[in-house]
Amino acid sequence: MQNIPSVDLRDFLSDDPKRKQKFVNEIGKAFEDIGFVALKGHFLDDKLVDELYGEIRNFFALPLETKSSYEIPGIGGQRGYVSFGKEHAKGKKEGDLKEFWHFGQYVDKNSRWAEEYPDNVEVKELPRFNEVGKEAFQMLEKTGIYVLRALALHLGLDEFYFDKYAEEGNSILRPIHYPPITQEPENAIRAAAHGDINLITLLMGAQGRGLQVQNHNGDWIDAIAEPDELVINVGDMLSRHTNNKLKSTIHQVVNPPRELWGTSRYSIPFFMHPVSDMRLDCLENCIDEENPKLYEDISAGEFLHERLVDLGLIKK
Repeated sequence: MQNIPSVDLRDFLSDDPKRKQKFVNEIGKAFEDIGFVALKGHFLDDKLVDELYGEIRNFFALPLETKSSYEIPGIGGQRGYVSFGKEHAKGKKEGDLKEFWHFGQYVDKNSRWAEEYPDNVEVKELPRFNEVGKEAFQMLEKTGIYVLRALALHLGLDEFYFDKYAEEGNSILRPIHYPPITQEPENAIRAAAHGDINLITLLMGAQGRGLQVQNHNGDWIDAIAEPDELVINVGDMLSRHTNNKLKSTIHQVVNPPRELWGTSRYSIPFFMHPVSDMRLDCLENCIDEENPKLYEDISAGEFLHERLVDLGLIKK
């Protein structure tokens, strides 16, 4: 496969059973073959997208001293600001050439997850920043819920199987700034080759070259979406839960050509996580003689902690 398949969520949302099944078949096949799709028909409108990009550009343009005041110790970078070069890919020593922000889940104070999830961090200098971030978080989460419903049907599960795990899940919206490159990077790229931790990732900002996906032959394919598309990929949690039937694909963000070193890149992934007590044990209907069980039993919370240690965001 040399390109990323495109699907339209409006097919799944239609009242036509054939269109709905068409979407289930298309996204299921894509996630079995390469683990990535480009998705039209999501719940983000152009006004919200433009406003979000404006707010994140304003935030990353703030003085480093101001941004650093929003870096919260002791929570593994799960909310607020994470400074340049702090995160690295699993198995790499070199930090990625990026800085980022984390918006997290919004739950009622009476939710059983209220104490587990850190509070979101308010940026005093930008009065609309947090409001716009929350709205984008909720529209991406809504989109992701429907994608998971389609995948549940593809897997032979009840359509709403994932709802109870994802609706108050430990999800993260991560606006990323890849600053201009000012000197020859030593073994570092904007985001080294990695698989995502979570169930699925919904990515804004894949409209230009940079994001690459590795196919099953080991070739790197440019993943370039149309302006109205999100790029969605399978994360390691979903791959593990489906015994690798749905494939978490290695991807990276490469450095631009030297003539474009002076430019910033912005992208905004939404990492859709389940609640921490979801079991990621391989689904029984994904195990057979040809596909023996590949993974040990583990909860989502245990798996997340392991991976945050691997990424250098939590110290052992």
